[in-house]
This record gives sequence, C-alpha cells and structure tokens, in this order.
Amino acid sequence: MSLPLITPDWPAPRTVRAFATTREGGVSTDAFASLNLGTHVGDDPARVAENRARLRRHLPADPMWLEQVHGIDVAPWREVEGPITADAAFTSAANAVCVVMTADCLPVLFCDRAGSVVAAAHAGWRGLLAGVLENTLQAMQVPAEHVLAWYGPAIGPRAFEVGDEVREAFVAADPAHRDAFVAGDTGGKWLADLYGLASQRLRAAGVTAIHGGGRCTLNEAATFFSYRRDARTGRQASLIWLTESVR
Repeated sequence: MSLPLITPDWPAPRTVRAFATTREGGVSTDAFASLNLGTHVGDDPARVAENRARLRRHLPADPMWLEQVHGIDVAPWREVEGPITADAAFTSAANAVCVVMTADCLPVLFCDRAGSVVAAAHAGWRGLLAGVLENTLQAMQVPAEHVLAWYGPAIGPRAFEVGDEVREAFVAADPAHRDAFVAGDTGGKWLADLYGLASQRLRAAGVTAIHGGGRCTLNEAATFFSYRRDARTGRQASLIWLTESVR
C-alpha cells in the first residue's frame, strides 16, 4: 500500500534516501486519524502497529525509534529492542534508518555531500536553543561545509506563539535571533520562526546548504498532526538512510 510521502527537494547524493510522512494513509481514528506513528500518545496500540507496518513497506529495515525528550543527546544507530532516549540519531551504515517524530517541532534531516553519513534531529525550541543541531553535526564527524540539511514539516512562523522568556533566552544566546521573532497580537507574546532560528544556528555552525521549510503543521490540518492545534493528536515521522556504506 502506497503512502502519501513528502520527498526532500535537495541535491543529496544517490546513496541517500529520505522522506517525511503526513497524517494520511493509516488506520487510526478520531484525534489520531489516520497515520499516527506515535506509541506514547494514547492511540490504540494495534492501530499504531498497523500504521508502522505500512510505513515499514517503504523502508529497507525497521527504523531506530527514539524516545524524544526535547534534549540534545545524539544516538548512533544500532539494533535495539525498544526506543532509545535521544533527540537525534546518525549512522554511516547501509540500510540503517534514522527517524524522528514530530507534531509541530522541527525535524531536520542531514547528509554529507559524499553520501557517507546521515542523521535526523528533533528540534523543538528547547532542544534548538540547547544545541541539538550543533551536537548532531558534531556526531556526523564531517566538515559542516560538506553537510546538507532539509527541514521537514513544522509549525510555521505565523502560528508559533511564545512568551517573552523564550525570546529573551534566544536573544541572550545570539542577538541575531531577534530577527526570528515578531510581536504577536497579545501583549508579551511573540511569533517565533523555528525555521529561521534553525537556519541561523546552522549557518553559524558552518552549514550553508539548507533546504525545505515552508510548511505549517498547525495551519495544514488535513495534512499534518499539530500538538499546538489539537493537544490530543498523533505524530508524523521524518526518516533518512543510506542505500550503501561508503566509509
């Protein structure tokens, strides 16, 4: 069964495969309709298992699922039973699938120009501020100027409202982050651009090849799950792997 998938438009080498899922094509119902891939959100486990089985048909192997905690830990891909606690994963092995799940946070997929290493990172504002993207780049062990990044679907810059404390924390880390915040309609509230903040941090780290962005999980209700919009909701996934190992 074919799923509606979002394929990155980026100049990745031929050894790299990647895509993001939408909320369409699964068997979950109600708040989780229909391709919910999260086991931790209250959905029927049997339905999640079927959704993951449908996803598996598009993959060379089972992905390494993460227990994401809005942190900065980056895990090397390995075969395990049960999820690994981390917010990013990387690998140089063939057919080893890295995956992150989101429902507003920013998924970032990485590869290098040689097609020797790939990674996936989950970047909510906390992880983004704390350095999850920088930690992922460090784990890949290639020069940042050789890295390509692609943004999967996240909450858009006109929908992500945050308080003064979030803006102040980012500006304290880098005054340039001021440009990623626009005053909201409510006093003390700001509209934050997750895509813009991620790009500022990646460029500061030396990455210049940045692709994707432009989708909004909150406003595209028919296509994406959104925690900010619905609270009780499912999770979509962004996945990447190598078809062959060149290291």
